[in-house]
Amino acid sequence: MNPESRKNAESISAEEKPNKSTMTGQASSQEYEQRPNGSTNDSKSAHRPETLEPSLGPSVQQSAQRRSVHGGSTSTALVSSSKEIAKMVEPSLLTAQELQAQKIIYPQMADTRTVDLYRELRTKLLYRSNGENKITLVTSVLPGGGSTHVALNLAAAFAFDQTKTALIIDCNLRKPALHTLLSLEPQIGLTDFLERQMVGLDNIIYATGIERLRLIPAGSSREVATEYFTSMRMKALLDVLQKRYSDRHLFIDAPSITEAADTRILAELCDQVLLVVPYGKAANEHIAQALDAIGEDKIVGVVVNNG
Repeated sequence: MNPESRKNAESISAEEKPNKSTMTGQASSQEYEQRPNGSTNDSKSAHRPETLEPSLGPSVQQSAQRRSVHGGSTSTALVSSSKEIAKMVEPSLLTAQELQAQKIIYPQMADTRTVDLYRELRTKLLYRSNGENKITLVTSVLPGGGSTHVALNLAAAFAFDQTKTALIIDCNLRKPALHTLLSLEPQIGLTDFLERQMVGLDNIIYATGIERLRLIPAGSSREVATEYFTSMRMKALLDVLQKRYSDRHLFIDAPSITEAADTRILAELCDQVLLVVPYGKAANEHIAQALDAIGEDKIVGVVVNNG
């Protein structure tokens, strides 16, 4: 992959700080985001983290020092509202060929039927949520049911709208796949943030190469997922992400509901759950078990996946 490289950073004035008793770190009045220059034909593109909540991690000065090591000087532009964030210029974008190769939707793709299906699903979720930025967990009835692609494409569909942004979190710690689909090689992610107080939120949110879509990858540690998701730091993280911008919609990619207790814990932390049923593979009893495990109050819809 040899995407066009650009230098770009955006600073965002901090509007809301989390409770210091829950998360620690040095506060700053600005936020930055960057994807560095440079890529090669033989290696995956290196994306830089987006600084979203500076009070949860190292100072902006330290972040700037890290950027100077990895990508040289950057220009900054003040962003005063989430509406402007939604229209921000991306450091670099994945090409149509790269998106097609990973079965990721984009507005101009030839398969308009698939794009329209995700747009319709987006519209229905927005209607059900009264336009609020709900946290939506996406899980499958069975392992290998395609929930990761559904979650990613649904987040991409939300990001089609220039007045909205989307963020997807990879909570499939045993088999994380989102970073691979997006040609990323992140050094740290969710578990690093949950384990270490000095890892800030600014360090784990990555530009994806898709406009207005961000990723929190699974992280370097893959053990004891249940303990990660029951921690107060995980609850505080989701609370900060949801409250930070009213037009940023949050999605969680989780393991199959029938294979991991982790998913049931995550479902309790989320506002709603979208269940993916692989076409022709799931028996009625599997679907019933999954619905029972999630609970009627959490289910927002069922998607039959034929991909």
